[in-house]
Amino acid sequence: MAKNKSSSGIKKTMPAPEISRSSPPGGILETTLFVCGAVVMIYEITGARLLAPHIGTSTYIWTSLIGVILAALSLGYWLGGQAADRRAEMKVLAGVLFLSGGAVAVTIFAGDFLLTLIAATPLILQLQSVLAAVLLFAPAAVLLGFVTPYAVRLKMSSLDDSGRIVGRLYAISTLGSIFGTFLAGFYLIPFVGASRTLYLIAGSLLILAVLLVPFALSRKTRTVVLLVFLGGIGAQEIKAYYLAKTLDIYQTDTEYSTARISTTTDPITGRQVRNLSIDPHYNQSRMYLDSDELVSAYTRYYHLIRHFRPDFSQTLMIGGAGYSFPKVYLQKYPEAHLDVVEIDPGMTTLARRFFRLEDDPRLRILHQDGRVYLNRAETGRYDAVLLDAFGSLFSVPFQLTTIEAVRQIHRVLKKDGVVVFNIGGALKGPASGFFQAELATYQAVFPQVYVFKTSPVTGDAEVQNLMLVACRGEVPVSLQSPDPEIARILATRHDLAGLAQRPVLTDDLAPVEHYNSFAQNLR
Repeated sequence: MAKNKSSSGIKKTMPAPEISRSSPPGGILETTLFVCGAVVMIYEITGARLLAPHIGTSTYIWTSLIGVILAALSLGYWLGGQAADRRAEMKVLAGVLFLSGGAVAVTIFAGDFLLTLIAATPLILQLQSVLAAVLLFAPAAVLLGFVTPYAVRLKMSSLDDSGRIVGRLYAISTLGSIFGTFLAGFYLIPFVGASRTLYLIAGSLLILAVLLVPFALSRKTRTVVLLVFLGGIGAQEIKAYYLAKTLDIYQTDTEYSTARISTTTDPITGRQVRNLSIDPHYNQSRMYLDSDELVSAYTRYYHLIRHFRPDFSQTLMIGGAGYSFPKVYLQKYPEAHLDVVEIDPGMTTLARRFFRLEDDPRLRILHQDGRVYLNRAETGRYDAVLLDAFGSLFSVPFQLTTIEAVRQIHRVLKKDGVVVFNIGGALKGPASGFFQAELATYQAVFPQVYVFKTSPVTGDAEVQNLMLVACRGEVPVSLQSPDPEIARILATRHDLAGLAQRPVLTDDLAPVEHYNSFAQNLR
C-alpha cells in the first residue's frame, strides 16, 4: 500500500509539445524580417514627403502617420498570429509579402490623385492628415505587421526554444527598422527621392515574395499587382517628364523638404516669374526671369533696416530659400555684409541653379539651424537680423519663435540694432493666434515693436504677410521718411491698440502649429 501511495504521488514531467513542421531553410526568415523592418520605417518616413506637397508637413502630419501606421501594424500582428495558429505555411507568408508590395504600388499609382481629393475637402488639417494616412499607408502596414508573428511561428520547431527564437527574430526586425530609418533619412530621401524610394520598397517586397515561394498567389492576382506596380512607375515618370517639358516644373527632394520649381506669368505685369514652393498653397521664393527686382511685396519691407538702422554694415538673415532679398541687398548696399543661415543645403543648390545666386565676398552662407547659430553667435555682432524662415504652410519653426530665441536675437544685435520678421497669420480672428503670441513674445524683450501690413487692403482677419519690426534702442524712431520707397512702407503700419494678447511663447510651451492649424483650415 505504501509503495502504491508513493508511486501515485510522483509528478511526471511532460515533454514539450512538438510543432509538427520542419523549420524553413536557415536565414530566410531572418532576412525577411530584417527587410520588412527596414521597409516599415522607410515607408513611414517617405510618407511625410508624399503628403507635404498636398497638405503640408507639420507635427500633425507626423502624428497621423505614426499613429495610423502603429495601429495598422498592431492589427497586422493580431491577424498574423491568428493565421499562424491555423495554418503556418511559407506560401502564405510569400503571398502576404507580395500583396504588401502591391499595396505600396497602389500608393505609387493613386497617391497624387487621392491626396488631391483629400486636400480639396473642407476637413480640418488634422482629419485630412489622418484620412490620408489611413487610405494610403494603413493597408501595406497591416500586411507588413502580419509578417512578424507568422514568421516566428514558422521558425519554431518546438516550444523548448520559443523564447530565444521570438527574441532573436524581433531583434532582427528591430535592427532592420533602425537600418531603414538611417537609410531613408541619410540617403534615400535626399539622393533618390520619395517616389523612387517607393519603387524600391514595392520592388523589394515583390522580389522577396518570389524568392520565398514562387507563384504563391494565383496568376490573376500576380498580374493585377504587377500591372499596378508597373503602371504606377510609368504614371509617375510620365508625369515628371510632362511637367518638366511642357509646364517648366521641376520637383526634387532635399534633406528637409520636397521643393518644386515652376515658371508662371505675373497677372499684373505680364512678366515671367520663377517660383520655389515647398507646400501646395504658397511660394517661398519668387524671381523675375528678366531681373532681380523683388517680386513678393513682403520682401521689400526688409529695406526698413536702412530707416531703423541707417548706418548698418553687418546683417544676419535667417532663411535663404531662393535668396531673393540677399541678392538685392548685395546690389543695393555695396558696403554692407550679409550672413545667411539656411538650414537646407539643397535650397542653396536650387538657388544657384534656378535663381541666379552667385558667390560674393560680402555674402557668407551657413547651413545650419537658425536657433543653433543664434545660440553660438558673437554678442553684439549684427546691426540687423532679418527672419524669413518657414516650414510648410507659413509655419515658422517653433525654436525660432520663443522668448529664449528672441533673447538670443537681442543679444547678437548691437546697441541700436533692429529685427525685421516676416510672419504669416492674421491680426484678428481665429487665424491670429500665432501672430498675437509672437507679438507678445517680442514685446517682452524689445522696448519698441511695430507691425506693418504688406497688403493694406487685406482684412485683419485674413491670413497674410505681417512684418514685425523690433528695435533694441530705447529712443522711439520716427515713422516719417523723405525716401519715397520707405515712406510708402511706413504708411502701412498697423495700430496695435486693441489687439488680443496671447501667452508668451517659450521653449517649453510653444504651440505654434496648433495656432497655425486654424489659419491653415481657413486658407
